[in-house]
Amino acid sequence: MIIVLGEATAAGSTLDELIAASLAHVRRSRTEPGCLSHDVARDPENPNRLLFTERWADRADLERHFEVPASREFVATVRRCCGDQFAIATYATGDD
Repeated sequence: MIIVLGEATAAGSTLDELIAASLAHVRRSRTEPGCLSHDVARDPENPNRLLFTERWADRADLERHFEVPASREFVATVRRCCGDQFAIATYATGDD
């Protein structure tokens, strides 16, 4: 299993756009093969910061997710809304 942790902090007045894009991305991603869970939450201490948690069956499923055009569009939206205030990390659990 692959776990993905991400965070994105909206700049200026882009929070509403970031939230809308994030919710749409999460809903769509949940329908993809190999997606075990995909969630987004707002940081209670920094309301401009969103936190993402994903679980994928294996790395191949995650790589296919990254290649989906809508996923690439989401990344472009995050970059536009957050500048360099976003990060993503992946972890393999060894449960493959």
